Amino acid sequence: MTETSDADLDIYVKAALGKKAKNPILLDVRHLTSLADAFLICHGTSNRQVSAVAEHIQRVLKKQGIHALSVDGLKEGHWVLMDYGHVVIHVFYESTRSFYDLEGLWSDARRIRTESLAQAADYPDEDMDVDESVFIE
Repeated sequence: MTETSDADLDIYVKAALGKKAKNPILLDVRHLTSLADAFLICHGTSNRQVSAVAEHIQRVLKKQGIHALSVDGLKEGHWVLMDYGHVVIHVFYESTRSFYDLEGLWSDARRIRTESLAQAADYPDEDMDVDESVFIE
């Protein structure tokens, strides 16, 4: 895997928050697996929202020249797995996220706090004004 800075990962978080993904967390799994450098885990409150969040992530990242290696589960909307090579994104339906508890499974992973995650945590009930053009400072 390539070395990815925390700031570089914020583009993925912003893309998820652009469709109001709930409770996003970013896990640094570089030292735990060779599958990826980071996992972004979030959820939606309906299977329709799960699919919308995943489609939005794809659209925003594609505009930035970032293409998924594979996407599974988009039509069902219970658990969408998006593989971007060094970043794997899990968009869950809320109850499915609780059932599989990836945060617990990967509890040894360091949690990464990007600028967008900090902003989302500071204002959890407010709509985030996240533009589709993403610029990392």
